[in-house]
Amino acid sequence: MRAHHHISLERQKTSKTIKQAQGTLAKVMAMIEEDRYCPEIIQQVDSVIGLLKTTKRTLLAGHLDTCVAHQMIENKKKAIEELLKIYNLSH
Repeated sequence: MRAHHHISLERQKTSKTIKQAQGTLAKVMAMIEEDRYCPEIIQQVDSVIGLLKTTKRTLLAGHLDTCVAHQMIENKKKAIEELLKIYNLSH
């Protein structure tokens, strides 16, 4: 029960951050269409990138805490391959 509650809180946090990124990205689109000053647009793009990085970090932390911990017991090789894929280290 506790793990489910933990996952639910992470998903809520992730959902909130993604919605913020969507809103900021919509603002970027509007700024481009309005032909706004490039540095202002770039600042907003950096904001979207930061929000997406936060989302990725949150998702990865949750995945490591739950799924990977279980997979290391069940199928260590598969867990390692999955992590390599996440980090773009697989060939």
